[in-house]
Amino acid sequence: MSGSSDAIVVGAGIVGAACAAALARDGWRVTVLERSFASAGTTSVGMGHVVAMDDSPEQLALTAYSARLWRELAPRLDARSELDVCGTLWVAEDDAQLDAVHAKRVVYAAAGIDAELLDAAELARAEPRLRAGLRGALRVPADSVVYPPGATLRLLEFARADGATLREGVEVLELLPNAVRCAGETIRADVVVNAAGTTAPSLTRGLPIVPRKGHLAITDRYPRFCRHQIVELGYLTSAHAMTNESVAFNIQPRATGQLLIGSSRELVGWDARINHDILRRMLERAASFMPALRDLSVIRCWTGFRPATTDKLPLIGRWEPVPGLWIAAGHEGLGITTSLATAALIADQLAGRATQIDATSYSPMRVLSAGTAA
Repeated sequence: MSGSSDAIVVGAGIVGAACAAALARDGWRVTVLERSFASAGTTSVGMGHVVAMDDSPEQLALTAYSARLWRELAPRLDARSELDVCGTLWVAEDDAQLDAVHAKRVVYAAAGIDAELLDAAELARAEPRLRAGLRGALRVPADSVVYPPGATLRLLEFARADGATLREGVEVLELLPNAVRCAGETIRADVVVNAAGTTAPSLTRGLPIVPRKGHLAITDRYPRFCRHQIVELGYLTSAHAMTNESVAFNIQPRATGQLLIGSSRELVGWDARINHDILRRMLERAASFMPALRDLSVIRCWTGFRPATTDKLPLIGRWEPVPGLWIAAGHEGLGITTSLATAALIADQLAGRATQIDATSYSPMRVLSAGTAA
């Protein structure tokens, strides 16, 4: 990149912010378009886990790469990002899940990810408020949590420091060849990146992204109630299966001393109303793992929409039907984790550099080759 080309990033959630920062660092003249920076879609309502996930080899490669990039970025983050390297505990309820934990450790070790097995007694010492009778866990000490809005603001600051322009209050209507049509104007650029999350399909016809609703609850302040992000092993099943409804136990300690409790998944279109039955089941599931949660005060509950794809992998790369258009969307519940890797893959390809991991599996063009585009 010579520094003489223009790039437009549509969407200022964490994926768009990461793309803007990476492209601006490479010398692109970047413009970020966003309707409202205060409420940038899924980023403003989601959990902030940075985790290695092994639902598939491709997912593990992307999340492990991005987690490494987060560790490298950590010294440049500020207090707003609330980065906490608390580690993750994947908890096994029975012997079958304990066998799966052992298998998970082997997969992580092959990928160079440090993880250790905890038996029942070691798990109880690590997290005393978990219920008795759990069989053990896999601890991944390098996993962390961040506060997504704060981390996004920091990434946008990096982009601006390298010359990017941020435009708020812009209604994007259509993505054209080497251009973006907005209300009242059309902006031309060499490259356009669709990082619009759940609304990406409304701007690029044919993207197989659907909104998958989730509920979250946050408690009052209870410092040191738990020390790790804790996830039941069944979370992967809940996340992977595109069923109409599912709940799974996931809790995060926040830097504020609060606890963020999830998670649920629903396919209900754009119905953002709280489903009180799902919320009740989600909180009961959490309390079945940590009974002391029943004594805590939940001060707020809300919903948000994950941008889900049918094959559970994000769309990262060139969209050949529209000249100059690139896609960075469809990350479902892993947008925070994989934002930095997404940006790196796009920046490297645009610069003609070799990517650090094979980007083929994430190419949006797999949609067309599979014949699933609308």
